[in-house]
Amino acid sequence: MVFICAACGLVYELALVTLGSYLIGNTATQAAIVLSVMVFAMGIGSLAAKPLQNRAAVSFAVIELVLALLGGLSVLALYGAFAYLSLYTQSLVVVAFVLGMLIGAEIPLLMVLLQHIRKQSAGSAVADLFAADYVGALLGGLAFPFLLLPLLGQIRGALVVGMINAVAGAALVLIVFRRDLGRVRMLALGAGSVGVVAVLVAAMFYADTFEVNARQALYRDPIVLADRTPIQDIVITNRKVSGGDDDTRLFLNGDLQFSSVDEYRYHEALVHPALAEKRDNVLILGGGDGLALREVLKYRDVQSVHLVELDPRMIDLARTDPRLTELNRNAFADERVSVVTADAFNWLREDSGLFDAVIVDMPDPDETATAKLYSVEFYGLIRGHLAPGARMVVQAGSPYFAPRSFWCIGQSIAEAGVTTAAYHVDVPSFGDWGFFLGAVGDVAPAVTVDPAVDRRFLSADELDAARTFPPDRPPLEMPSSTLMQPRILEYSQSEWSVY
Repeated sequence: MVFICAACGLVYELALVTLGSYLIGNTATQAAIVLSVMVFAMGIGSLAAKPLQNRAAVSFAVIELVLALLGGLSVLALYGAFAYLSLYTQSLVVVAFVLGMLIGAEIPLLMVLLQHIRKQSAGSAVADLFAADYVGALLGGLAFPFLLLPLLGQIRGALVVGMINAVAGAALVLIVFRRDLGRVRMLALGAGSVGVVAVLVAAMFYADTFEVNARQALYRDPIVLADRTPIQDIVITNRKVSGGDDDTRLFLNGDLQFSSVDEYRYHEALVHPALAEKRDNVLILGGGDGLALREVLKYRDVQSVHLVELDPRMIDLARTDPRLTELNRNAFADERVSVVTADAFNWLREDSGLFDAVIVDMPDPDETATAKLYSVEFYGLIRGHLAPGARMVVQAGSPYFAPRSFWCIGQSIAEAGVTTAAYHVDVPSFGDWGFFLGAVGDVAPAVTVDPAVDRRFLSADELDAARTFPPDRPPLEMPSSTLMQPRILEYSQSEWSVY
C-alpha cells in the first residue's frame, strides 16, 4: 500500500509536467517549476504534519483522500484554467504547492505508522519507508508514459490514479490500523473514501464533454478533427469564408501550421527557391501535411522525394483526410515519393544519402523537443547530405515579430558551414515570415525560381521584394544555437509567445 501511494504522488508530478509541456511548450521550464515548487512544498508539508503525529492513522487517511481528490482533478482543473481563464501558470504553482504539501505530510505520518506496526530503530524505519517509496516511484514513473497516457490520456489517467490513491490510502488505515480507530472514525473514513471515488468516477463520465468544450474554447473556428498522439496534439478547424470557400486550419500543439486560404504563399516561398537549380533527388524534413511535397511534385524532372516525418498519424491524415488530400493534391500517392517516420535528427545521423535539395519545414522551436532541430549540429548533419551544387532552405519564423529568433537561425546555419541568403514574404495568417536559402561555398545562393513552373504567388516582383528588409528590421548579429546552449529556445519563448 505504501509504494502504491508513493507511485500516485509521482504520477501527479509527471502529469503536471506533461500537461505544461503540451499546453505551453518548453518542457525544461515546466519541469523546473513543478519539481522545485513541489519539493519545496513537501518540506513545508513535513513540518506541518508534526502536530498530527498523535493521530497519525486518521490524519494519514484524511491526507490521502484529499490528495487523491485534488491530484485526480488536477489535470482537468489546470486545463480549464488554461482554456477559460488564461491563468495556467499561476494555477500550476498553486496546484503544485498544495499537492507537494500533501505528499510531504505523508512521510512523517508513515514513519509513525511503521513504528506502530514494528518497533525498530529510526534508521531501519527510514530504510523501510524509503525502500517502499522508491519502489513506488519506479512503478509510477514507468506506468505513466507507457500505460496511463497511451490508454487513458492525461485527464482520465489522473482521475484513475486518484481513485487508486483513495482506495489504497483508506485501505491501509482501515485494514492495518483499524484497532486505532473508533467506530465513528471508521465510518467517516469509509464514507469519505466512497465520496472521493464517486466524485472522481463522475468526473470520468464528464471528462470527454469537458475536454471537447475546453478545446473548442481555445480555437476561433469549429473543430472538425482532434487527435492526441504520443507525439503531439493535432487539431483541424474549418469555417466558411466570403465566397463560400472553406478556411481549413491545422494546429499542432496549439500552434497554427497553415490556413488553406493563404498556405500557398508560404509553401511556394519555402520550396521553389530551393529547387531553382538541381532537383533530381529532394529531401523534405517535416512537412507531414504534404503541402510542401505538393509544390515539389510540380517539377516533372524530380526523380525522387524522401519525406521524413516524426508522427505517423500526421502522415496517415495527410493521406486519408479529405480536407488535407484536397489541399496536397493527394501528393503521397505519387510513385516518386517515399516516406520515413523517424526523428529527423537521428535519421540524418544514420542515413548516408546525398540530395540535390533539402527542405526543412519544421514546427517553430518553442519547445525543448524542437530546439535541437534549429541547432548548429542539426544543420551540420544536413550539410553532410548536400550533393555538390545542392541547396537547402529552412523556415525561420518571422523576422518582424521574432527578429532575434530569425537571425539566430541564420547564424546557426552559417556556423554549420552553409552560406545563406535571407528572404521573407507576407503570409496573412502568420504575418511577415522568413526563410534562409543555403548552399555550400563562399557565395550566397541567388534567391530565384524556375519560371517554367506554375505558381500562384511567387513572381519575380515578389522575389525582389522578398530579398529586401526594411530599415526598422535590419539584420541582427546573433549568437548561434547549439544542443548544449539552445539559445533559439530562449528567444522563441520570449518573442514568439508574445507574437
